Amino acid sequence: MLITSEAVKVGHPDIVADTIAAHIIAKILDEEHKVGMDVNTMPHCGLEVFLGKGFCIVGGEVSTRVYIDIEKSLRQTVLSIGYNDAAVGLNGHSMGVFNAIIPQSPNINMGTRADLGKYKEIGAGDQGIMYGFAINETPEFMPLPFVLANRMMRAFEECNDPIFAPDGKGQITVDYDEEGKPVRVAKVLMSNAIDYRHVAESGEIESAAQKIAFECLADWIDSKTEFMFNPTGEWQAVHSCSAADSGVTGRKLVCQLYGAFPGAQLGGGAIVNKTPEKVDCSAVFGSRYAAKNIVAAGLARKCSIQLAYAIGMAKPMSVYVDTFGTGIIPDCKISEAVENVFDFTPKGMIEKFDLLNGDIYRKIVKNLFLAEDFAWEKIDMVDVLKREAGI
Repeated sequence: MLITSEAVKVGHPDIVADTIAAHIIAKILDEEHKVGMDVNTMPHCGLEVFLGKGFCIVGGEVSTRVYIDIEKSLRQTVLSIGYNDAAVGLNGHSMGVFNAIIPQSPNINMGTRADLGKYKEIGAGDQGIMYGFAINETPEFMPLPFVLANRMMRAFEECNDPIFAPDGKGQITVDYDEEGKPVRVAKVLMSNAIDYRHVAESGEIESAAQKIAFECLADWIDSKTEFMFNPTGEWQAVHSCSAADSGVTGRKLVCQLYGAFPGAQLGGGAIVNKTPEKVDCSAVFGSRYAAKNIVAAGLARKCSIQLAYAIGMAKPMSVYVDTFGTGIIPDCKISEAVENVFDFTPKGMIEKFDLLNGDIYRKIVKNLFLAEDFAWEKIDMVDVLKREAGI
């Protein structure tokens, strides 16, 4: 049985758009902290970014007490990714920038502030349904294809070989046995824009790519593993990023969340372009945190958690747990324990996960879940869950 997961490099145009939005929010949070900020005075942001050939549009809604130079932040972000020349698909120095940001709707704003809201608490910034997922097949409690695909992307980003331009994506196909356990990597697909200004011989490209991929996947590949690189035969960097394809915030949710692993559902909307009163952002982390601790506690081998919210209301309308038949007690009992143990209100998740920290936003575009220093990746509720579940 073969299962495949996809991941992308930070130079992919959709991820560049996400990164621009996340870095603007990070800068706003930095400046807000300088004037004194807590959950009651936090900014409210929902940004959208569109990249076209040689230009960028940033829009959406922002409510903040501080000023930042949007264009400067945007250009710095693009340049930091490596887009400093049209030869690699985008030039942060010369690209056109259009700022269409407007103030946040007062009707939304009052629902997310304790001093203005109907319920006198920080309510969800919008209605929506979010999912968290965990599985016990890796130390990260994530699907193996997802972990390996992301590992390969990071390896290509960090290889420092000028042949490989910033834009790239890949897929890892893992072979599972009859019991559903991962056995080996069956196929590796890597696509990367090539900067031919740095290529001496065409034969060196695939060789260099295969070396990077196989080194980071060494524990799982074997002599039968198939490797494919740039299946169309050529991908020139000058025709990469937004020179070839538009970039839009929130368009790579499958890659960012669980890599399309079966059973790992998606909900809500874009994540990294919103401040955390928007449960599209915070509840993705809250549901993942709960699911990971359930699996780490041994209550199930695989777990999905659904959280549903109404705009302006703090507590979720419903909490649903699905262990896919792997739970050691009924799912309804695990769900009761989860509701008693975890605080899924926006304020609770903001404070628990330090989501008003600008540095968090600078990190989460690359990895939503795989960094050990993220608070939502900690397995610190295992004993509490066991006691609550009567184990």
